Amino acid sequence: MTIHQVRTAVGDAAWLVTGYAEVRRLLDDDRLGRAHPAPETAARTGESALFGGPLGDFATENADHARMRSLLQPHVAPRRMRALRHRVEALADRLLTDLAAHGSPADLQAALAVPLPVLVICELLGVPYEDRDRFRAWTADAANTRDRARSERGLGELFAYGGRLVARKREAPGDDVISRLCATDGVSDDEAAVLSMALLFAGHETTVAQIGLGALLLLSHRDQWQVVVDDPALVPGAVEEILRAPVGGGGGIPRYARTDLRLDGVTIRTGDLVLLDTGAANHDPAAFPDPDRFDVTRSAAAHLTFGHGARYCLGAPLARIELEVVFAGLARRFPAMRLAVDADAVPLRADVLTGGPAELPVRW
Repeated sequence: MTIHQVRTAVGDAAWLVTGYAEVRRLLDDDRLGRAHPAPETAARTGESALFGGPLGDFATENADHARMRSLLQPHVAPRRMRALRHRVEALADRLLTDLAAHGSPADLQAALAVPLPVLVICELLGVPYEDRDRFRAWTADAANTRDRARSERGLGELFAYGGRLVARKREAPGDDVISRLCATDGVSDDEAAVLSMALLFAGHETTVAQIGLGALLLLSHRDQWQVVVDDPALVPGAVEEILRAPVGGGGGIPRYARTDLRLDGVTIRTGDLVLLDTGAANHDPAAFPDPDRFDVTRSAAAHLTFGHGARYCLGAPLARIELEVVFAGLARRFPAMRLAVDADAVPLRADVLTGGPAELPVRW
């Protein structure tokens, strides 16, 4: 059985789908969406204003989503992201040099996992790096799963900030994504601000978490860390396993049924909340034998961490580049790195959707 009746963290009824084949198929099924025909009555996954409930207009959702992707795709296309690789390498190398100068022990989360994605997304979008503490606080608040008022405040602050950036780019455009969005025919200031802040949020928070989780996985599996140290050519495959291997997390990608449908003998009604558990799917033994074993030599590229189909993550090429650069750099410059505490003692963030370590003490 791959579909289960569950209650969300706020007590609402939902269907949880866990099998790899079913999750993969439903991720690309247009009978499911993020909007709801009666949003005020919709089941919720949590208190986040951005992720806890339905998003968008039920009547125009598919067209709105297609427009959003068409506007953003040129700016994050794989070819454009590959051209950024040397800049990502330079930024990472600077941070690794600072880490070496700081000396052992250190907090890898604060020294590398947080600043690198923030630096990269700031340069890409044209966001002042000196604003990082403010917008990181707003994105953390917006993603808060427990405090609805705080989440709504953070979201409001973030989009107000986006509006100010757009106004600035209208006056003095640069060579960056926000300026190019502003120059696109038919894109209003409000739309440019919403799209820009969506990229700002998605472009750094999830990668911050993945760098931290990846380092935790590698350093807590010493044999696998040694494999990567001994053969850096394995880093791209190791990144795919790092993306596949974590368990738990957000409890499933939320979708709402746009029509009645049958799944695995179960009738799902229009408006029902369906949670597509990519973490469980990535641990389905039918897709990944011995799924609980962390193995950097595994062929794991078919994981569903970035989604699948029409809603596949636009930022996946950039995230992969950042992860590859980070772990190649760590293996080359800090081959003796190890955790400074037991893996179980590393504090993980449970109050925000992206999760990841709050800090990551290391030695070398």
